[in-house]
Amino acid sequence: MAADNDPESEVFEITDFTTASEWERFVSRVEEVLNEWKLTENYVEKLSSEKGAYINGGWGEQSLDIHFADFKFYITHHFLKGECKKENGKSEEDTLPLAMQDLLCMHNDFPPRAHCLVRWYGLREFVVISPGANCEAIISESKCNLLLSSISMSLGNSGCQVPMFVQIQQKWRRIYAGECQGPGVRTDFEIVHLRKVPSQYNHLSGLLDIFKSKIGCNLLPLPPVDIAIRYTYILQDWQQSSWPQQPPDFDTLLGGEVGGVEFGNLPFGACEEPISELHLATTWPHLTEGIVVDNDVYSDLDPLHAPHWSVRVRTADNLQCLLGDFVTEFFKLCCQKESAEEILGRGHAEEEGQENSDISSALSKLTEPAAPVPLSKLSVSSMVHSARKHIRRRRHIDESPLNVDVLNSILLYLFPDAAVEKSSDREKTTQANSFRTSEQEKSSNDNLFLQLKSAPSDSLTYRLALCLCLVNYSYGGLPAVTHLWQEFVLELRYRWENNYFIYGLTGGPPDLRCCLLHQKFQMLNCCIERKRGRDEARKVQEGNKEREHKASGGKASTSTATRDVSQGKSWDSWSDSEEEFFECLSDQGEMESSQTEGGKDSSKVKAEGRLHPYNNMTLLNSAELLYVPVTQEPAPMTEDQLEEQSEVLAKLGTSAEGTHLRARMQSACLLSDMESFKAANPGCVLEDFVRWYSPRDYVEEEVVDEKGSTVLRGELSPRMKIPGNMWVEAWETARVTPARRQKRLFDDTKEAEKVLHYLAMLKPGDLAHHLLPCLLHAAIMKLKQEESIENIPSVEKSIQQATSQANKLLLSVNYDYKKLEDFINQLVTMETVITEARSLKAKFAVDEEEDSAEAADELEKFVTSLLEEPEVVVLGAGQARIGRIIHRLFINAQRAALLAPVDDDLEPAAESRKIPDFPPPAGREILLRTCVPRPAPYSKALPQRLFCVLMKDEFRLAGAFSSDTSFF
Repeated sequence: MAADNDPESEVFEITDFTTASEWERFVSRVEEVLNEWKLTENYVEKLSSEKGAYINGGWGEQSLDIHFADFKFYITHHFLKGECKKENGKSEEDTLPLAMQDLLCMHNDFPPRAHCLVRWYGLREFVVISPGANCEAIISESKCNLLLSSISMSLGNSGCQVPMFVQIQQKWRRIYAGECQGPGVRTDFEIVHLRKVPSQYNHLSGLLDIFKSKIGCNLLPLPPVDIAIRYTYILQDWQQSSWPQQPPDFDTLLGGEVGGVEFGNLPFGACEEPISELHLATTWPHLTEGIVVDNDVYSDLDPLHAPHWSVRVRTADNLQCLLGDFVTEFFKLCCQKESAEEILGRGHAEEEGQENSDISSALSKLTEPAAPVPLSKLSVSSMVHSARKHIRRRRHIDESPLNVDVLNSILLYLFPDAAVEKSSDREKTTQANSFRTSEQEKSSNDNLFLQLKSAPSDSLTYRLALCLCLVNYSYGGLPAVTHLWQEFVLELRYRWENNYFIYGLTGGPPDLRCCLLHQKFQMLNCCIERKRGRDEARKVQEGNKEREHKASGGKASTSTATRDVSQGKSWDSWSDSEEEFFECLSDQGEMESSQTEGGKDSSKVKAEGRLHPYNNMTLLNSAELLYVPVTQEPAPMTEDQLEEQSEVLAKLGTSAEGTHLRARMQSACLLSDMESFKAANPGCVLEDFVRWYSPRDYVEEEVVDEKGSTVLRGELSPRMKIPGNMWVEAWETARVTPARRQKRLFDDTKEAEKVLHYLAMLKPGDLAHHLLPCLLHAAIMKLKQEESIENIPSVEKSIQQATSQANKLLLSVNYDYKKLEDFINQLVTMETVITEARSLKAKFAVDEEEDSAEAADELEKFVTSLLEEPEVVVLGAGQARIGRIIHRLFINAQRAALLAPVDDDLEPAAESRKIPDFPPPAGREILLRTCVPRPAPYSKALPQRLFCVLMKDEFRLAGAFSSDTSFF
């Protein structure tokens, strides 16, 4: 049995050689990718590539990962988008593959922005296999040959006519080996790369010898060789350049700062030369071997005689731009979480706390007769005295975070009305400021703050943001910002306590379209306005009392004087304080008792608080005219107060009790208006109030009375008749009280202290968060201003897009700091482009002979093209206006480099040692093309191409040599 089993066991030990090896799997996978990308379909090319297609067209690519055993490769398909018009079908026998046709195409030599293989071989479509990201380079010759044989088999098996390359050697050397196969033809792509240029091949004649020896053509005479040459000259020494920034003025207060920064302005521009190099490419596109001479002794290739010039500029890397630096540094403050106590030290913060702890006595101070502060003391030094004395206690004055002189200058800039001595001038300044703001809000530029939710460009908030940005960047960073903010809050408290309006704010309630900090400032201004109105009314009353006392010689009724003053005055001029309410309590009691006891004779009650008759209407129950009452203005609110109120109302729920309580809370203003209406119209009813307050809720219709005549009869709307209607309940509870005797709807003292406490407790990081929209607003305005000077269409379009993007970012509740950082980088990019344009215009404006509008337009178009396009053709080459300017730039740079006089008139002795106009070319590119039969004289004539690159540290030959494989 053992003997019988031995043959069977030997059968299973036979190796199966039909199993695919790793190499075969790799070849198969490459073929699968080519089929997946549909590169194996044969097609006939109808149209060759148009001139400029490689420059104007877009390049696309698609990539996949493939593996050879455990070695990872990337296979990438590069192609020109929308260029080739292909028709599927069977290719003709005499039609060469598209890649071989591209080898001889002269329409797109030296493309400025494309893959290196496009420049060297003129291909519009090809496939590259390169090692993976973390894989070692293919250096050994055996591995290179294995990959080349793999792609050769893949092309042959799949019938793909797109050339395929393999990247070998180190990646920085950019060496590729490849192959292209067609019906009976094959092209081999080879590259030679050396560090130094061999002396025998440092000119055209030597390169022609290499090309001819490589193609090995035995035909006599030899077919002509088409030559295209490009020399590139680099200009680095700018003699016609100006300072990118004005030199600092050390004699001024803000001296030593680059960019001429001053309060209210953001700096702009680069701190260094933005244009590092100018590359001039001189091209001879169509030459033949016998036309031009270029050897080791003599050369005909003079750049001034080149038929084609093209220019490109190279910008400085990591260019420092002032506007971007200012905004970026301020943006970093938003991420700071430290409080003022942690930044300035506990001692300073404790003193500030003691100063703010006196808030509890603010209300009692208001009840005391306040002595007016002379306006002559309203100066910067007196304003900041109370703030500076705390710093002096703990520190030496030189150790304060912000220099006192700078601090005084900033406060004077923020509050310029502090320097006004006369009250009339002060009022005129405030009124003019308010009018100017309202006019600017109508303009399109100023309406930008509505889109960004910042603040008007002439407002206090806007100017504060600019000052804090300047202080943060140039005068001490975060500690200086904290110091300035505390001084600013102290100044606001000083103005509140002494009834001085805050400069740079429009009147009226807080504008909810602006940032929250601007709303807080406006709320404080509203409080100051109400407080001033109260004090002025008190003075008027006291003056009237004194006059009546002198006229009557005894006691006089203060109510009569009060009523005389009340006639024809708006609520703003009335005193609505608690004190006055208690002073007039006896009058109010008599009035209420007279109304309750003699309700039937209510018309005898004296009306108070009337403004004017309302459309000549009369009361329904009497012939008295219906008067519009003096009412309290509704309490102004900021957006955070509105949100808080909404949350409180929402928490009441949907129960009957909660709904009723919610309605009561919302009807405080309605109740006040009803009481004012009753005081102004004795004997009125609810219908009279509705006719004035909500005319739609009073329905009138024509009816026929008992006498047969048509009359108008009105009644309340159905919603007013609903049982438990809040209007009916409020009317029944409303007392006959004029507005000046009512309890204040808006407690300005309480609200002002809330605002000041909010500002005092604000962390510097949160302050920067609130002011960031204002700073971005200022940055966009600065970019618009600078762009309008340079007139760059691409930047103008980018600014419009940036404004729309900022609108979305800044209107959100919580800022996305990552997106904001990207947005600031976009602003920096726009600033860089404007700076580059300004620098180029300054460099090219050297042609004094032709200073005309036409020359200026041509220069502007040329500079704009340089910024937007990778390479710009100089029409007319060296003989055109732009060409002469470029020539002059190179001449000046050459003479400066060799310490020669810049004047055009050289001494006769200097003629023998004349300085060349151009430096030696930094790079030389020579393209040789021909069509010869290979490998035998009777073979098909096929395209041959050699691209040569000669530079100081590089010598490269990229050859594409085709051969007929029909009989070989």
